[in-house]
This record gives sequence, structure tokens and C-alpha cells, in this order.
Amino acid sequence: MIDTILGWFSKDMGIDLGTCNTLVCVRHEGIVLNEPSVVAVRKGTNIVLNNGEAVGLVAKDMLGKTPGSITAIRPLKDGVISDFEITEKMLSYFIRKVHGRKGFFNPRIVIAVPSGITAVERRAVIDSAERAGARKVFLVDEPMAAGIGAGLPITEPTGSMIVDIGGGTSEVAIISLADISTCESIRVGGDNFDEALIAHLKKTYNLLIGESRAEQVKIQIGSAAPLEQEMTMEIAGRDTISGLPRKIVITSEEIREAFREPIASIIEAVMRTLERAEPELAADLIENGVTLAGGGALLRGMDRVLSNATGLRVEHAEDPLTCVARGTSVYLENLELWKDTLDSSGTAW
Repeated sequence: MIDTILGWFSKDMGIDLGTCNTLVCVRHEGIVLNEPSVVAVRKGTNIVLNNGEAVGLVAKDMLGKTPGSITAIRPLKDGVISDFEITEKMLSYFIRKVHGRKGFFNPRIVIAVPSGITAVERRAVIDSAERAGARKVFLVDEPMAAGIGAGLPITEPTGSMIVDIGGGTSEVAIISLADISTCESIRVGGDNFDEALIAHLKKTYNLLIGESRAEQVKIQIGSAAPLEQEMTMEIAGRDTISGLPRKIVITSEEIREAFREPIASIIEAVMRTLERAEPELAADLIENGVTLAGGGALLRGMDRVLSNATGLRVEHAEDPLTCVARGTSVYLENLELWKDTLDSSGTAW
């Protein structure tokens, strides 16, 4: 009861703590922050630049462009915390930015995490959020949050399938009666597409480009299936032989070939999940189809590739990038109803 009363006077938050981007929503307000999961620190230390303000958009602009004295860090890798202290500072910055002085008490926070992470990794997320200023922390599996955010009928006795392709992980789940029936979590996502493109350019053209430029190319001309009109793009980078800046022109067909391996991994995860589905739930999917969420869902032709592989109808969720964050918002609105089903920290206030 005390925790419920305190909730009336705090600005409770839902957080999609992603490898690439962190989204924060506030109860009754929706999504209020969407920034890259990047922190800029002084090299060899954990001191965040600009008095702790070089986080998110400011730090993202520094990726690959920092002088020797500065390092731009992405503290999450493959959907889990790789740098505990920097993650804590990043969360603290986002919580301060959103919470401000509008709450008398520290907020309760619902955080979406990959379904496949270990108990130790879950504990690390809870500890980081508590140290960053959360009064109480609840963890929800990303497929559940994505399904809710996509508007799927997850509480009904029918099978709903969600494929959430994030930056570091891809979550595939069949949900029924407000729980996950079967799921598959693989550490393959948008970052792997970028890495595959960087490796292709280095091997084929002896051209080295950074992560940010690879992401730009992926967004502008990347695809998972043949396009009606194939595209080309000029890419600048550093020649690995001469060491000098150089430009090349690359085609969407080449990029698609470079993406073949990570796409195949996602398709395999979807197929394994379907193979483990209960017969009645599998039958439901013929009618209900598959819903795509996450930034990776926006890769051109991803829906066609999955549909061809499974024989099911595949559709994008409305605004795939924000599905998980919107799902955490629904948990916030119904926290008293759902909290006993979530992993949580031990202290209430």
C-alpha cells in the first residue's frame, strides 16, 4: 500500500533499454525520450564529459570521430550490459532528464529486457537502475512488451506471434493468455547487419567505414529481398592499403548479399519457434499471422522474406521502433495488476 501511495507522487517510467537506442515513457504521458545508448567519457576513466551530460544524441555524434583523449562507449552489447558503471551513469542521466523535479519521490521503473538473458544479467539491470535512482525496478520480457505495444490480443486464448528485431537481439515469441508459450532469443540484430556490411566493404573493396556510416547505408539502400528498382549509393571511407580517403559506389544487391547471414539466422529462429508451438496455437497463426517489431523490421523486404519462409502472413506493427516502449507504458498503467508477474527488486521504497 505504501508503494502505491508513493506512486501517486512520483513520475514512474517505462524504459526500453536497447543496444542502439533507449526509449523512456512516462505513465499517462507516453514516450518522452528517444536517444542513442551512447556515452562519451575521458579515455581510461569512467568520467562522463560535459559534467555528465555527454550522453545520448550528443555522444552519438562523437562515435568514430573522437580524439585520443575521448572515448564514445555503447555500454550495452547484444541486449545486455557490457559496462555496468557506464550503464548506471547513462540511466541516471535519462532518469534525471525525464523526472526533473516533477516527482517528490524517486520513480518506479519498468524495464524491458531480452527474454534469453541470464539471471545474473537480469540482476545487473536491476542493480544499475536502482543505483541510477529508481525506487523500485520491474523487468518485463521484450516479446511481451512488444506484443502489448503492437496491440496484439495477448490476453486472449489465441496464438499471437511477435518477431522483435532490435539492435543487439532478435526476440521471437508465440504468446497466449498473457504469457509466452514458446520463444527464441538470439543475439543477432541490427548491429550484425552493420558489421556484415563493414566486413564486406573491407574484404571486397579494401575500404574501411565506421558504424555510423554503415547504419546510414543500411537505412538508405539496404534490403532483405529484391527491390522493384535497385538502388546505388556513394560511400566514403579510408583505403586500407594506401591509408587515404576514398569513395566507391555500392549497389543494393551487394548489400543484400552481405546481409544474407544475419537474415538467415533470424529466419532460423522463427522456424524453430514455430516447430515448438502447440498444434492449436500453430493453427491460430494461419489466421492471425506474424507481427514484426523493432528497428530491424524496417529493413526493406524483411516481411516478404519471413512470409516466404513460413507461409504465413507477415505484417509490420504500427511504428515498430516504439512497440517495446509502448508496451512498458501499458505495464505502468496496470502496475498493480501485473507487478506480481514481473521480476523486481527487493525493496519497495
